[in-house]
Amino acid sequence: MTEAILLVGGQGTRLRPVTVNTPKPMVPAAGVPFLAHQIARAAAAGVTHIVMATCYLAEVFEPYFGDGSAFGLTLEYVVEDEPLGTGGAIRNAAQRLHGGPDSSVLVFNGDILTGLDIAGLVESHKAADADVSLHLVSVEDPRAFGLVPTDSEGRVLAFTEKPQTPEEIITDQINAGCYVFRRDVIDSIPAGRPVSVERETFPGLLASGAKLHGVTENTYWLDLGKPESFVQASADLVRGVVSSPAVPGPRGEALVLPGAHVADGAKLSGGTVVGAGARIESGAVVQGSIVLDGAIIGPDTHVSASLVGAGASVGSRTVLDGAVIGDGAVVGADNELRAGARVWCEAELPAAAVRFSSDR
Repeated sequence: MTEAILLVGGQGTRLRPVTVNTPKPMVPAAGVPFLAHQIARAAAAGVTHIVMATCYLAEVFEPYFGDGSAFGLTLEYVVEDEPLGTGGAIRNAAQRLHGGPDSSVLVFNGDILTGLDIAGLVESHKAADADVSLHLVSVEDPRAFGLVPTDSEGRVLAFTEKPQTPEEIITDQINAGCYVFRRDVIDSIPAGRPVSVERETFPGLLASGAKLHGVTENTYWLDLGKPESFVQASADLVRGVVSSPAVPGPRGEALVLPGAHVADGAKLSGGTVVGAGARIESGAVVQGSIVLDGAIIGPDTHVSASLVGAGASVGSRTVLDGAVIGDGAVVGADNELRAGARVWCEAELPAAAVRFSSDR
């Protein structure tokens, strides 16, 4: 039996207004809550029991996922009354684990999309006889991440959180947010208080002589913290760039869920998702975007790399490029929203209120 702890307690502030009503792991990507892809991939890798560590809007998870039987595993839920940080959340969730002190526990974050060979990571951990194993990936610009240099055998040498100077960038390997712990190592994390696994637990273990093993697998990897990354992840799932058993339809240029209406003359491409009850009117062009349930995209509207919230309405001839429209918002006709523009939930933007000059 392989057990896992899934960390889904964050508020997802960088994704607002999408996360005002919905915790980030429950925002739909490729037609289902993003969390469904992680659970399905874990189940396919042989995970049989997941403890979900929740905090923000904790009440929405169990009604959707239930006991996990639909995924072929067992799901349990642990709620933090106050945020405990990554390490504190792991320690708090461990109370529901069943394995002994030497058992292996997979831990992964609820906002990472990856093609990681999960079973391979667990096997590598066991073969290395490590206290903790970390999935590492190489990135072009590691400044926004935690650096993890290793020796030739994969043993972790140091941790540097978000380097600030060129001298601190001693490797392009970063912490990719998926770990395997030996159970008794989790039990050594202080209970009942906030703990950062990145800033406190891992450096502390390293200083005490524990064996931390890095597994570098440069597969697909994307941090979904920003709206543009979330939209990209959804499109990549729809197009099959990264696989997930949870995608509710064939891979291709678009995924149209049951009950949605796409008018003749509308064009969908780039991994676009159209949610249940949504409408795409004639002449609309929607590329690489997420249109959630019940939303309306008006005639001759152009939408690219954007997220349109549930029940939102976008008027005729409006252009959205890299924009986020909150649930229930109304964007009038002839607007142009680009480059990270966000419209809050239930807000109303009059017709022709925002335009970009033609020379931009």
